[in-house]
Formats: sequence, structure tokens, C-alpha cells
Amino acid sequence: MATEADTHSLSARTHAATPDAELPVAAPRKRARRWLILGAAIVLVAGGALLLHQRAAPATGAAHRPQNPPVPVGVTAATHRDMPVHLAALGSVTPYNTVTVRPRVDGQLMRVAFREGQFVHRGDLLAEIDPRPFHVQLEQAEGQLAKDQAQLGNAKTQLARYQLLLSQDSIARSNVDEQASAVAQLEGALKVDQATINSARLNLTYTHVTSPIDGRVGLRIVDAGNIVSAASTTGLVVITQIEPIAVVFTLPEDTLRVLLPRLRDKAKLPVDVFDRSGATHLATGVVETVDNQIDQGTGTVRVKAVFDNKDHALFPLQFVNVQLLADTKLNQVVVPSVAIQHGPQGAFVYVVADGKAVARPVVPGLVEGDTTAIDKGLDGTETVVTESTDRLRDGSRIEVRVPGKPGAGAQSGGANGRRRRQS
Repeated sequence: MATEADTHSLSARTHAATPDAELPVAAPRKRARRWLILGAAIVLVAGGALLLHQRAAPATGAAHRPQNPPVPVGVTAATHRDMPVHLAALGSVTPYNTVTVRPRVDGQLMRVAFREGQFVHRGDLLAEIDPRPFHVQLEQAEGQLAKDQAQLGNAKTQLARYQLLLSQDSIARSNVDEQASAVAQLEGALKVDQATINSARLNLTYTHVTSPIDGRVGLRIVDAGNIVSAASTTGLVVITQIEPIAVVFTLPEDTLRVLLPRLRDKAKLPVDVFDRSGATHLATGVVETVDNQIDQGTGTVRVKAVFDNKDHALFPLQFVNVQLLADTKLNQVVVPSVAIQHGPQGAFVYVVADGKAVARPVVPGLVEGDTTAIDKGLDGTETVVTESTDRLRDGSRIEVRVPGKPGAGAQSGGANGRRRRQS
């Protein structure tokens, strides 16, 4: 029993001593918690103040900047000038004349007198056909002529004798008439003989094949030694005339209302041709004629222009780009093409007025290079905006940019950009 009493007494003393032992440990913990809460509050207050300051700083800076700074632009004054009416087309170089040289007589081709690709003139010898058979034909015709001439002479002598006997009433008139008819027949035979001689001489000249035009000889079709015939369809060689040379191109049928009046007035309409890429100018010529009908399948009409081609810049069947100067519109209002903008309501330009860009509806007309004529909307006294048009609206304030000097708007814009990147 004493043991249990001692145990209870020890336990009571232990529980009684425990609160007094814990007091020194709990007090520091409570003080640390208070400092932690106070520090967090200070951090939150400081962060909020800093955030408010950062948000207020741009607003304060913006109050000192203009809300709509002027847009730096480039401008150009509208002008008056004559505008050419050019018609563009695709064409093909066509030889002014093309001749397939064929033999006029049959025989063996003895000699070819040209080089392939050679330039020849009218009358130059191209080939020679064996002339011996035609010499024989000529001699035969000349022999027949001599025979008939002798017979005619005898018939005329006989007729004179008959006429003398008739005057002496020693012969019947019918004999005289028969002899006169024989003389007339022989005279007719002489004419036939002479025609045969001329034909033989002509065939003899045909054995020398000559060029009928000035031009360039193509590739040889028949070699020497072959038998050629006048009925051949291939011929000996093809000659193309390239001085002058033609270009044939097509234009829409609507262009006839511009072309035909000028051609009826005998106007020389200049034509410029360029190579396939359109970058290299080849030659300048004039319109020669317009075809007599319209192609209903394409709605186009063919036009032929002629060129001197002294430098041989144009080659037969070459593909070219054509520009025809059909007319010239006088005293047109023109502006750079870049000044013309397009919107839902149509074309317009920004006109400079009182330091602002004012949208002005216009009707564009002819285009020549980088300039465009204005049919309606401008009178030629305005100044139009040509640069930075994508940043403008109707009524936007603008600042004309001086070439070589950055505009104030551009500088402020760069500073704004830097501030935005820094923020």
C-alpha cells in the first residue's frame, strides 16, 4: 500500500511541475509568430504600393504625350502631262516574203551554188541543171525554122509566077489562090518555129536557178547529182526575206475603235517589240495593216507591223512582246500609282489639306509605267500621299517627311517602342 501511495504522490508532483516547465518554451514561439505576421504584412503593403506606382507611371507619362501623334508621310504633287495609250500584245516574227525555190525544168542537178544560211540577192545563181538536153531542143527548133523559111521562099516565088501568068490570062485564078494559101500556111509555120525556139531558149535559161528575192537561204533540200522535176513539191531550198520583216500580233476587237480612225488618217503608229522576257528592246517599226475580219472564236483581230531589221535583231517565227502606241491623251492629271488606294467604295487617294490626310475618291485612267492618269477626282493642284498610306485614316494628322531627315513622329515612335520593350 505504501508503494502505491508513493506512486500517486510522485505522479501528482510530476503533473504539478509540468506547467511550470513548459512556460519558458511557449513564450518565444508566440513572439516569433507575431513578428512573422508583422513582416508578411509589411511585405504585402510594400508590394501593393510598388504595383500601384508602376501602374500609375505610364498613365502619368501618357498624360504628357499627345494621344494621336502625326504620322510621318511622303508626298508628291499631282501634275499635268500627256499620257500615251499603249496596247500590249503577244506576237510572232513573220518573214515579209517566203519563197520555196523549185526547178522549172526536169533534169539532173549539176551544181549547187549557195551556202546554207547565206544571204542572197535577187538574181543570184542558186543551182544549175544539166543544160545539154535543152541545147539540143533549141538546135532542133532552129533547124525546123530554117526548113520552113526555105519552103516559104519557094512558095512566094511560085506565087509571083502564078500571078504573072494570071495577068496574061494563061492560068486559072484557082491556082493562084491555092498558091497564096500555101504561102500563108508557111508563114504561120514560121511563127510556130520561132515560138519553139523561144521556148527552148527559155528552158535553157531555166537550167540556171536564180533567187527571186533578197533574203536568207535555208538548209539545202536536194544535193547535186539528183534528178529534179518541175512537178516536185519539196523544191531546192527556202528563202526568207528578213529586210524588211513583219510582226503579226492580235489585239482585242474593242481596240479597233482606236486603231481604225488613226489608220484612215494615214497615221504612222509606232510599234516596239521586246524579247520573250519583255526586258530587252529589239526593234521599232510601224503598223502596216489590220486584218479584214475578226476571229469570232477569240474576239481578236490580227495586226501586221513592218520593221527595217537592218541589224537582223528579229528572226523569223521568233516570239516577241509588242507595245503599240495607239494614241496620246493630252494634258492629263497624273499621280504616282502607289498613291492610289482601294477600298469598299472604290479607288481613292489621300490629299494633303491643313496638315491632315483627306481621302478623296478618284477614277483612275491610263497607266504608264509607275504613273496613273486620274480621269475624275483631281484637278492637278493637289498634293497626294505616296508613303505610309497604310497607317492613315481619313482626317489623320500627318507630318511631311523630308528626304534624308527622320521625322519627329518617327523619332517619338522609336522612343515609344523602346519604352514598351523596357516595360
